[in-house]
Amino acid sequence: MIPRVLTVAGSDSGGGAGVQADLKTMLALGVHGMSVLTAVTAQNSTGVQGAWELPVAAVRAQYRSVVDDIGVQAVKTGMLASAELVEAVAELLSGTDAPAVVDPVGVSKHGDPLLAASALDSVRTKLLPVATVATPNLDEVAQLTGVRVRSGDDLRRAAGAVLEFGPRWVLIKGGHLTGDAVDLLTDGSEEHLLRAPRHDNRHTHGTGCTLASAIACGLARGRTVPEAVTAAKEYVTGAIAAGFALGAGIGPVDHGWALRRDAR
Repeated sequence: MIPRVLTVAGSDSGGGAGVQADLKTMLALGVHGMSVLTAVTAQNSTGVQGAWELPVAAVRAQYRSVVDDIGVQAVKTGMLASAELVEAVAELLSGTDAPAVVDPVGVSKHGDPLLAASALDSVRTKLLPVATVATPNLDEVAQLTGVRVRSGDDLRRAAGAVLEFGPRWVLIKGGHLTGDAVDLLTDGSEEHLLRAPRHDNRHTHGTGCTLASAIACGLARGRTVPEAVTAAKEYVTGAIAAGFALGAGIGPVDHGWALRRDAR
């Protein structure tokens, strides 16, 4: 049976990030994507103009509807907006026998807040402990731990700070540093430094969602965490290289880049 992956995240009306990016990634990587909407945003290439979280009861109902009937081989979380939603989703994940990829979304690509400050403690104490892999970027690391990463030498310190909250693995994304795009994957004992060339392309909307979803796809296929993360890094690097202009601001990565390459 085709692997089944569930995203629990907010929508992006512009189609570049959020649930839309997750489902595009899942289709491109050959799994069946399913979704639980946690919030609706009015969003385009220039920013987020509005966001409305869904009731906890609606999120629970969507999750149970999918998991109890169809089943999942992996779950990915994104925008959860509030402490109530974070805690509800953490409880649902803890009762699901599938790996969980937690992207602790704090702000959008344009700097718009997507997580209430009051929810940070719930992310630390409820959500990260049930994560198979947590995938914070450098801003999210600072939000959650207070650790400021200014160079590649700080990645290990940042990873250690996040691991203290309980995820099995953490992937510290170094994309905001200069030079090559270097990420650190570790479980506290085993380390993998993932390096890719930095592409001179400003159209990178949706990178974090895309990477976390690609990792979930690999885990759903039975890959180990290092194997899934390595393959996801290769996929998102290609998607960034193929990113394209859309609207007046920052365009999205190209989720279908490999499909178009293979078609040619």
